[in-house]
Amino acid sequence: MKRLLAAGVSLAILAVIYHRIGTGPLLEAFAASDRWWLVTSLAMVVPLTLVTAWRLQLLMPAERRLSFGESNRLILAASSLNLILPSKLGDIAKAFFMARDHGLSQSYSLSLVLFEKASDMLSLLAWCLFGLALYPDRGKLFWMIAAAVGGLFVLLVLFLASHRFTAGLLGGAGSLLPDGVGRKLGGLAGRLDELRSHLAASPALVLRVALVSLGIWLLHLVQTWLFVAALGTWMPLLDNLALAPLAILAGLVPLTFAGVGTRDAAIIVLYGAYLSPAAAAALGVLFTARYLLPALAGLPFVHRYLAAVRPAGAA
Repeated sequence: MKRLLAAGVSLAILAVIYHRIGTGPLLEAFAASDRWWLVTSLAMVVPLTLVTAWRLQLLMPAERRLSFGESNRLILAASSLNLILPSKLGDIAKAFFMARDHGLSQSYSLSLVLFEKASDMLSLLAWCLFGLALYPDRGKLFWMIAAAVGGLFVLLVLFLASHRFTAGLLGGAGSLLPDGVGRKLGGLAGRLDELRSHLAASPALVLRVALVSLGIWLLHLVQTWLFVAALGTWMPLLDNLALAPLAILAGLVPLTFAGVGTRDAAIIVLYGAYLSPAAAAALGVLFTARYLLPALAGLPFVHRYLAAVRPAGAA
């Protein structure tokens, strides 16, 4: 029911956007796009998936190391399930699958996935702060956004680095949930310590994971910059480093289906100095395609995840 409500909100927002812009100008924006740049930018989902799968390999304990093919299947199937299941449960299913088939405890595999997602968010925020530091338009709204992004960056650093902060945060969140769920959430702090110990034993591994995460998100942001070029407009890459993360963050607001609607509206506002409303709406469609293409590629592997999720749900 919640998923249907979110889809309804997304459709309502898109209906307002397309009613104001008109479907004709939107189709014209796509018709006028550069086909070569469009195909090239969309094809970047392939190297992005491959590098993300490699990072998952790096995070796994050496004695439980995934094959590169298996890591890719996990990433793609989780992308599919994230569109089907609410609240990014595809990534939770990935954790259960790793626990079932690769000898990890469920709490450790879940902590690994949490660490992976937190690293993603931290890298996205780092590039956003870098872009904002060089962004030319610095009004009152700019400083409010910069403060919010900086504050979230600090919180995530503490979450990844500090046991005391993580234990307090997860313990506080667990106290608001039913007892069984709350205890499991509180226990994740200890499992994150286990993962931190695994990483701390090899500073070179920590540096490699950090650099790979930053590289993954730089590629994501270059992809969105190429989307703008495909639509026939040039903008400085550094400006896009500031704006694209804000659009992605708007899509994480838990009101819509996979961020559709809120992300599109944010793109129209944020990119208004570079794109017409119709071209910005087309950019919103391309942003959604970034998530849709890996999800479609992962459909052949979803049945393996469903076999893992059903026993967990039955328990």
